[in-house]
Amino acid sequence: MRAPDWLTARPVAHRGLHDISRGIVENMPGAIQAAIAGNFAIEVDIQLTADGEAMVHHDHALGRLTEATGELMAKTAAELRAVTFKGTSERMMSLSDLCAMVAGRVPLVIEVKSHFAGDRKLVKRMAQVLSSYDGPAVGMSFDPDQVLALRELLPSRPRGIVAQRTYEDEYWAKLTQEQRDGMLYLRHGFQTQPHFVAFKVDHLPAPAPWIARNVFGCALLGWTVRTPEQRTRVGQYADQMIFEGFVP
Repeated sequence: MRAPDWLTARPVAHRGLHDISRGIVENMPGAIQAAIAGNFAIEVDIQLTADGEAMVHHDHALGRLTEATGELMAKTAAELRAVTFKGTSERMMSLSDLCAMVAGRVPLVIEVKSHFAGDRKLVKRMAQVLSSYDGPAVGMSFDPDQVLALRELLPSRPRGIVAQRTYEDEYWAKLTQEQRDGMLYLRHGFQTQPHFVAFKVDHLPAPAPWIARNVFGCALLGWTVRTPEQRTRVGQYADQMIFEGFVP
């Protein structure tokens, strides 16, 4: 169940090689081009639109990086392409746009963002786009159901689970206790059958990713590496890092 060697051959640029101080915004074309120029694999996030498109953006709602506001799921792809990003003239890309830009030059690590509602439209659209893409690409998600969807709808592509030791912080408060418990310890692994695990670097080492790596042969990525201490930790306990804020 191990991922291909190209996934861990080079560090993975988190949301592209972005640098807001230089006007390079995460998940935007400039960040993608910078990562390609550095020969780094690229991690991006995709979100579902009201008309079923997969757009490259991390947050469920506009506002942190944009002048516009509102939930992405409530807007069409055309509406999102028209959104102005703070401090840049760039526009949001679709997954198809991203694939055309990268054109197989570096690996793509695509995180499927989930509302944990059992909706698989985003993975279906991802499968449609990647069916005509020849470059190296993998899918992953925090949501075990979306990883299962990747297994069922995109079986030819490696898949991974994004995980951490606990899910009790404020970010996860929207989930039920049952949902949070279901994500613990990679206990869904026999069903989702991931090829790799992306684990929170500050929570390494931990028993579940150790077992996944050393018993089941899953590749292990550590996220998100920003400091020298985290880089040392990921070097000790994982196969590769997902990084931001510096150039390895």
